[in-house]
Amino acid sequence: MPSHSILSLRYIVNRLRELGSDPDPILARHGLDLDRIAPDGRIDCALELRLFCSLSELTSDPTAGLKLGSRLGFTGYGPFSLMLMTCSTAWEAMQASMRYQPLTYLFSKLELVPGQHSSELTYKPIDLPAWPQRLRIDLELAGSFKLVQDLGLAGGNALHLEHVSLPYPQPPEFKVYQDFFKFPVSFGDTHARIRIGNATLQKTMDSADSMANTLYRQECDKLLEIALRDSGSDLAEQVRQHLMLFQQSYPDAPSVAAVFGMSERSLRNHLSAQELSFRQLLDQVRFARACERLRQSSDSIESIALQLGYAETASFIHAFQRWSSISPARYRKQLRASG
Repeated sequence: MPSHSILSLRYIVNRLRELGSDPDPILARHGLDLDRIAPDGRIDCALELRLFCSLSELTSDPTAGLKLGSRLGFTGYGPFSLMLMTCSTAWEAMQASMRYQPLTYLFSKLELVPGQHSSELTYKPIDLPAWPQRLRIDLELAGSFKLVQDLGLAGGNALHLEHVSLPYPQPPEFKVYQDFFKFPVSFGDTHARIRIGNATLQKTMDSADSMANTLYRQECDKLLEIALRDSGSDLAEQVRQHLMLFQQSYPDAPSVAAVFGMSERSLRNHLSAQELSFRQLLDQVRFARACERLRQSSDSIESIALQLGYAETASFIHAFQRWSSISPARYRKQLRASG
């Protein structure tokens, strides 16, 4: 599984503390003490994503993603920042960002789409539960916006940003987004996008240095190899833990494969090598969720079936019997008898 620099998580945790939240219990639950992790440490992307979803529960502020993303500083990217600064133009820097995307803090799939008068940075978000997904989209757009601004300032050439699009309905607090980005913002798009005027992208940057750029690209190549290296951990368990982030509408195999940086075919082949299938893992997660609800709530069987994404109660009962050889009602009765 690919990994990210630990700095992104540090920025997020520190910002949450500034906003009055206490992330330490969640970090401890995941076995992490950031004060004991080296600044150049790396974190498995799957674990980082699970942590982010847990941390998102600490805030109900609809604009928290913007506040978190604004702390992803230019210098925090290390050699990647220096490589971007020494490119000949901002356009070259944007192209380099595509190759070295694993060195960023992005989970979205980033694409650079050229146009006649302007070009777009397009972000295809990964599937997450609704609330952490919105936070993640806002965080990544705000962080990218700050990176683009800082790149323009470092190169002595303020880039002309024209428009931002976000892939969810317009929220009541939409004016906060306009104030943050300081140019038109629209909602309801299929992807997140930042549009930039081509004229400023093509200007030579004051910080351009071809020799230094070659050296920084070599450093980035080394870091890229580390970032993409398989952590050696159990892929099936990582997939299971990712599915456990969800409570109702579960992502399909292609969506999960994208989270782990691989094709659906590759994901299925890896699982098959462990004598497992995606369907089996999804069934395991649904069974665990079902047992949890039967044990911890007094909700009806019909209600639990709906919560787990079953359109028909009979389908849930049949699945539960396949998993455990008894009905959900009998399972709950046995729990109460033993408790």
